Parts: sequence; C-alpha cells; structure tokens
Amino acid sequence: MDNFQLCLQALRDGDVIAYPTEGVFGVGCDPDNPQAIEKLLTLKQRPVEKGLILIAASYLQLLPYIDESQLSAEQLATIHATWPGPVTWVMPASQKVSSWVSGQFDSIAVRVTDHPLVQQLCNAFGKPLTSTSANLTGLPPCMTTEQVEQQLGEHLPAILRGETGGRNKPSEIRDAKTGQILRQG
Repeated sequence: MDNFQLCLQALRDGDVIAYPTEGVFGVGCDPDNPQAIEKLLTLKQRPVEKGLILIAASYLQLLPYIDESQLSAEQLATIHATWPGPVTWVMPASQKVSSWVSGQFDSIAVRVTDHPLVQQLCNAFGKPLTSTSANLTGLPPCMTTEQVEQQLGEHLPAILRGETGGRNKPSEIRDAKTGQILRQG
C-alpha cells in the first residue's frame, strides 16, 4: 500500500494522521467520528472547548457543516474570494456539527485549501478533515515530515509525505460575520 492509500485507510479506520498544509503540517481525522477526534485531542493535549478547524478540497464539502442562512450574499462573496487559499473563516455551524468539532462555540472554523495533496486526500475521503497544527501543545508547529516523526511519530499510524505550501506560519483566521482578523496569517 502506498503512502497516500495508507493515510486514506487510516482516516477510514478512525485514526489520526499528519499531513502538509499551506504553511505547517497539520494533524487531522474524520470530523464525524467522535472517537477519532478524542484520539486527536489526547495526542495534542488540546482541550475540547477550543474547537477544531475543518479543511476541505471544495466549498461543497464544507456546506453540510455551515449554516449559510446566517450569512449575507456579500459575506459569502468575501469568503469565496479568498478560497482556495490559506484563509480560515469562522462561520455559523450547522446542526450536523458536534461539540467535538465546534468546542464551546456555535460557530465552526473552515478553510478550502489550495494544497494539492490535501485536496487529493479530501476528495478521496469524500469530506473535510479536522485540522490543527502538528505539534504537542507548547511546542512550535512542525514544518517537515521529519519534525512530525520526531514529535508525534510514535502516536500516528500514518503521515502524508510531502512539502508544505511554503508559508512559514499557520493560516489567517477571520470572522465571517464581522470580517475581523482573529489570528494574523
């Protein structure tokens, strides 16, 4: 089984994998599988209240998780103008989103990636992945496969081998309703 198929199978099996994104390596899993998310939060030593980002190959993959009715056409146009790309938007969450993903919020952070490997993975998996930086809490995010193996390798069944998109920091995060920048990219 090649590296890509190994990662895809791990996702289907409810496991956590690491993968390159636009700026840093991310770790993620199936956003609809609470056991997988629990593994991810344990691995990251991350509190469930913080919530997770969803990363997808297309806006269509994100639609089931978003309540578009709370956003204007103008707000949606602003969002779509930044995708695919390294901008994450905090949008109203749909009923489908569990608190495992949204944390303590009634919103969800989502991004349509422009990273070709992640697009390929999301398309093969048929839906978005959760995405949080590949590092243990308090350590800097991993930028290479080797760094992921050193920090997290013993806990991960699969790491999607590849290069990050060349940015040197995590994605910018903006609020879809206000346009406010919540995290500088």
